[in-house]
Amino acid sequence: MSDPLLMQALAQLVPHGSRVLDLGCGDGAMLAHLKATRGCSGYGIEIDDANVLACVKRGVNVIQLNLDEGLSMFEDASFDVVLQIDTLQHLRNAEVMLRETVRVGRVGIVAFPNFAHWPNRLSVLQGRMPVTKRLPYQWFDTPNIRVGTHADLGVLAARNGLTVLDSFGLQGSEIVRWLPNLLAGTSVYKLAK
Repeated sequence: MSDPLLMQALAQLVPHGSRVLDLGCGDGAMLAHLKATRGCSGYGIEIDDANVLACVKRGVNVIQLNLDEGLSMFEDASFDVVLQIDTLQHLRNAEVMLRETVRVGRVGIVAFPNFAHWPNRLSVLQGRMPVTKRLPYQWFDTPNIRVGTHADLGVLAARNGLTVLDSFGLQGSEIVRWLPNLLAGTSVYKLAK
């Protein structure tokens, strides 16, 4: 996770001492931060070789695994918290992984770029796909295979029988509770079975 403000804001959602599974953990920065500041333990799941090496160098426990293959290696409620930060939009089986997040963890925290944020809407109205801090790629080179909005995840959670414990947006490190679908660059959901 490259944005330190986003990392700090999301870390506040993880209770001290939690056992955490970070899906698509990248270079392990979030888990290292949680270990150092919140006394957490756990594992990261990552597919990219360079990121796995970066995790090892940080002292983060990492398992190299393609998330599209699922989480069958983990039992129900194996972790206190399962993080899916900037991961959902890269997965082919996003709906299955959303259910797996709350199966493997007592709580799932999902965060992703909110495509309905007003600057993105303005770009589309001007006939162009948005390029922003949260969506930094051009349409032709993006690693995202899907885009979603804050409202979309609420609908998907309900469709899958998941309980929304909390939902809000983040703009920088500020929590946005009023009109997050319009006013926040990042959508955050805290989910359970």
